[in-house]
Amino acid sequence: ATMVVGKGTASFGKRHNKTHITCRRCGKRSLHLQKGTCSACGYPSARLRKYNWATKAQRRRTTGTGRCRYLKTLPRKFKNGFREGTVATSQKKRAAA
Repeated sequence: ATMVVGKGTASFGKRHNKTHITCRRCGKRSLHLQKGTCSACGYPSARLRKYNWATKAQRRRTTGTGRCRYLKTLPRKFKNGFREGTVATSQKKRAAA
């Protein structure tokens, strides 16, 4: 009686070919070598891969999950009317006036 190798434990030892490598855009191990497309972010397509049926996945990568380098200064800039190129008057002059 010969052993029939199924899809389970016995066959996992034979798997040593890489189908996916790390993606340069999202950093996940999802870039398919032969296709050249990332299954997570859709690289090299210009638009980021996103589906409405995967709500949790959207939540993981939306605005607010990163540093928000530009966004976190916006409320302060908005409050001051987006002024640029001006210098604040010194506190001493302000107190005297």
